Amino acid sequence: MEHLPKKTCQNGISYTLVGDYYIPDLQLPEESRPIGIWGRMHKAYLELYHPAQYNDLVLSGNLWTYLADLNEQAKNRLDCIIAQMKSAGGNYRGVEIPRSDGMGRSYEQHPKPCGGNCPSRTDL
Repeated sequence: MEHLPKKTCQNGISYTLVGDYYIPDLQLPEESRPIGIWGRMHKAYLELYHPAQYNDLVLSGNLWTYLADLNEQAKNRLDCIIAQMKSAGGNYRGVEIPRSDGMGRSYEQHPKPCGGNCPSRTDL
């Protein structure tokens, strides 16, 4: 068997000999900024609904930078919205907040299918 060099470079990519195979020496860019909640949510969105763009960002090594930038933009936007709400005086009494149970007000509830004269389960 002929002697193979431990390292080689072809087409601008360096390779290291591991066993009988040359493995490319890939380096990801160093990114120390956190991606935060907004970056994690956008990453999940990309994985589900835009897998081609997600794979492109992963393979190019730009995913973490992209998500860190997005997280910073979202935090800045949220800070701006909060500041605007504070400067408005915080008077939101005219704003109606929807109920958390999703039922709405009584006149918004769906009518019963039999006009309210449905037999109960005990009558059956």
